[in-house]
Amino acid sequence: MIKLIKRLTIFLSVFCFMVFFILCYFCANLPDSFYRDKNVSKEFSVNAALKVTADDHGAVNAGFSLNAAFPGASHSTLKFMGLIPVKNVEVHDIDVPELVPCGTPFGIKIMMDGVMVISTGEIQSGAGTTSPAGMAGIQKGDIIKSINSINVYSNDDISRILSGCSQNETVEIDLCRDGRTIRVHAVPVYSSIDKKYELGLWVRDSSAGIGTVTYYNTSNGTFGGLGHPVCDCDTGEILPLSSGEVADVEIRTVKKGKAGYPGELQGYFTDSSPCGELYINNKFGVFGKMDNPCPGAKTIPMGLKQEIKKGKACIYSTLCGDSPESYEIEITEINYANTDTSKNMIIKITDPELLSKAGGIVQGMSGSPIIQNGKLIGAVTHVFVNDPTMGYAVFCENMYEMSFVN
Repeated sequence: MIKLIKRLTIFLSVFCFMVFFILCYFCANLPDSFYRDKNVSKEFSVNAALKVTADDHGAVNAGFSLNAAFPGASHSTLKFMGLIPVKNVEVHDIDVPELVPCGTPFGIKIMMDGVMVISTGEIQSGAGTTSPAGMAGIQKGDIIKSINSINVYSNDDISRILSGCSQNETVEIDLCRDGRTIRVHAVPVYSSIDKKYELGLWVRDSSAGIGTVTYYNTSNGTFGGLGHPVCDCDTGEILPLSSGEVADVEIRTVKKGKAGYPGELQGYFTDSSPCGELYINNKFGVFGKMDNPCPGAKTIPMGLKQEIKKGKACIYSTLCGDSPESYEIEITEINYANTDTSKNMIIKITDPELLSKAGGIVQGMSGSPIIQNGKLIGAVTHVFVNDPTMGYAVFCENMYEMSFVN
């Protein structure tokens, strides 16, 4: 009898430990909110390592709205095997959008909202060398918005404002740093080399490049692309968008990727006239309006993150000209919890043709749409530098959600 009690005690202890482990696993690896197709059953499953189903409380929080795209939320409990509660989550019932998966290349031209500080340096003056910008506390990555209440959009704007300065005059500089507006003061000095008043600033006011269109919304002419932000190559900061243009692009060659070198799609702008405009550059890509990049292509439903499974899928990408092709991939990992990043999935290129031509994922393929089970589930975002056959991808729902948020 004592042995039986000991065995039961051990069994219960192991069982309790397993339950505790399951709870900890799901709290750490499942997100706090989900989207759900309001036209299907309210219960849904999550394709996590362990089977979880949702039990709808039916308590609607009418005051909560994530954004204009996906308003409203209800509360649900995720239950392991439909029995053990593991996590309370918010569920947003939505009309799942129908989108055209593109995979076509496009050109990006961005004019910044302000100018970004690339670096500060010293100026040679009659009194020696000094750095007015450095002394004022201006840092690499700061966005200068105005000087003496005059908006600046280029280095020429800065030079024009400073040309009206006199000796020992203090200028007032408004800048943005980490989302905060800061006001600093600096005293420009007269450069004995350039023969004008300067602050000792190196700035950038625009950027251009090539990417891939992820989806096109035929209902309103909007699109999403890249799956990650356009960042400054020196500071790594997201470029603040003042205005932007979209241009037609044709891919001419592919530099094949290899370990330590990610490769690159090389192309050119085929028309000097823009075919659309950009209005958002954020952590999940660039968004705007453009002429239909995939005429004749059919719409498919957007796949929600809980519908994504490890295993086979395909991407649409363009390696030559302006026409996309389908290539096989495998989804090896899915990160449901980390929804605040463009690295939601790990993918592996398995298509022999893509591996032969490009070596895997190359620069310029960012935004290539991922299709699984007839649904648009995500987009390629990054390549593993030491293994170009593998890379990261973003959930399509993250892109679509943030296409309304700058």
